[in-house]
Amino acid sequence: MNSPAEFKNHQREIFHFRLRLIVGMVLALILLAILLLRFIYLQGFRHNYYQTLAESNRISVVPIVPNRGLILDRNGIELARNYSGYTLEINQNKVKDIEATVNELATVVEITPRDRKRFKKLLAESRNFETLVIRSKLSEEEIARFAAQQYRFPGVEINARLFRDYPYSDKTAHLIGYIGRINQKDVEMLEELELDANYRGSDYMGKTGLEQSYEAELHGTTGTEQVEVDSAGRAVRMLSRTPPVSGNNLVLSIDVKLQEIAEQAFGDYRGALVAIDPNNGEVLAFISKPGYDPSLFIDGIDTESWNELNNSPDHPLNNRALRGQYPSGSTIKPFMALAGLHYNIRSPNQTISDPGFYTLSGSSHRYRDWKKDGHGTVNLFKSIVVSCDTYYYGLAVEMGIDRIFEYLGGFGFGKKTDIDLEGESSGLLPSQAWKAKRFKQKWFTGDTVSVGIGQGYSLVTPMQLAHATATLANNGVAHKPHLVKEIRGAQAKDIRIIPHEPLADLKIDTAHLDLVKRAMVSVTQPGGTDVAASAGAEYRIACKTGTAQVIGMKQGEKYDASKIDERHRDHAWFIAFAPAEQPKIALVVLAENGGHGGGTAAPIARKVFDYYLLGKEPKPLKTDEVQEEPEHD
Repeated sequence: MNSPAEFKNHQREIFHFRLRLIVGMVLALILLAILLLRFIYLQGFRHNYYQTLAESNRISVVPIVPNRGLILDRNGIELARNYSGYTLEINQNKVKDIEATVNELATVVEITPRDRKRFKKLLAESRNFETLVIRSKLSEEEIARFAAQQYRFPGVEINARLFRDYPYSDKTAHLIGYIGRINQKDVEMLEELELDANYRGSDYMGKTGLEQSYEAELHGTTGTEQVEVDSAGRAVRMLSRTPPVSGNNLVLSIDVKLQEIAEQAFGDYRGALVAIDPNNGEVLAFISKPGYDPSLFIDGIDTESWNELNNSPDHPLNNRALRGQYPSGSTIKPFMALAGLHYNIRSPNQTISDPGFYTLSGSSHRYRDWKKDGHGTVNLFKSIVVSCDTYYYGLAVEMGIDRIFEYLGGFGFGKKTDIDLEGESSGLLPSQAWKAKRFKQKWFTGDTVSVGIGQGYSLVTPMQLAHATATLANNGVAHKPHLVKEIRGAQAKDIRIIPHEPLADLKIDTAHLDLVKRAMVSVTQPGGTDVAASAGAEYRIACKTGTAQVIGMKQGEKYDASKIDERHRDHAWFIAFAPAEQPKIALVVLAENGGHGGGTAAPIARKVFDYYLLGKEPKPLKTDEVQEEPEHD
């Protein structure tokens, strides 16, 4: 049976269609309303936030590194300067295979094994630097070759940079120091001091010497540029600019010509020299020899060069003037003499008999004088002139170590001078308390004997001894030694003079000072330990020679330099000031393993005196003006 035919219900279909249409329109209106509300929210309530994000994608803030300040000598000669050059740099973030890139670059420009080693070291120590230098100081030919091939090296670019240069290199290395790349430790230090913002974009900072001590003055203030960039990150136009402020220039008290003369005067000897104006504490010359090339450290020293410097038996990295600690030898005797007079242990006319040795009561041990047969009858004046050891053995014992410690401490022995350089050693002025703390032992009288002639436990630095000598020259008025004389800003009127007010006045009796100074002048007269020092001089020199033992000698054993290894021979000391009547310069010379101070160290001092006081290099001494030197002092 056939089923009945079905007919469409047009009314119902029209109803459903209209219903679907209305629902669709309502949904569309709801969605439109949501979009409109979102638009209102973003544009009205979140406008500033998203505008800032958009601008940051379009605007880049670029730091502008300031020019580092110059370092000049007292006559305006540049000791540390800047010059422009071009570097080849690799962006770590844009280069996937750095080693392969370096190998390819080597086919275009010269990249030495030393360049590779230095680059690997920079890479290992980098703090997410945008770029690292693989080659510096490119020639024009190298720049042209790379420019033609640059498309092959994405992430590699040539940049113009300022380089630091030290014209006097090893002659001023221990004085000026050097700058070096900022490492992670430096970053942490800058962050702790809240200085990191000022070092944005900076790759270098002072590491040693004056470059380090005056980093805050030399660095300057970093500027900024707001630039509009395109989608590729290229600058399109500059929107605003805050210019950097260049670092301040340092004007030193150092006379670089005097520095050169002093350095050359050492010849092949290792040692140190410090010359000071006793009237104000200005350091006129500062030598530590041998020196080194500070430019090796700017971009990170390679392993080969580091090992050569670090393992050298001459220790060129050791700042002998500032950190070298040595027995003072007989140079301590003028200060011991003043102490004896101060405590009334010795009077000017009091004498002792010197048989050539000194013995303690109840002991058979002989503390030998440098002169085997002794000096006969000796008073305080003669004790300085002939450098009588026996006199000072007895003086030290009678004075006692505590009074020695008290009086010599006033001249700065055993203390840092606080010169404007980092890393100064304090030397050692021993006392009973020091030995008890250091060795858990009591102080023995025999310990005091050696201290009396600058041996035993006592140690000084050349800087420290120079300060003491300058204080003596200035009649007991001490000035803080300093290297920087002026700090000059960009404006001609922006000059800060470093003050030099006296640190202390030891209030030494005038008669005592006069006696000791006259004796120091007589050291250069017939019968003194250094007649040659003032031979033919147009001014009078007050001085004292010294010899510091490196190795001990057995009882009764005679010192013979020819039978001793060169590096085990005695050190030669010389302290002096001139003109003796109104001193303008006081200095200390140390010649390591130089033997007798008068024979080795004094001629160096004489050249310095002649140039500083007379404006000329000294003439060679005539043989008939030079008397035979004593074997020792």
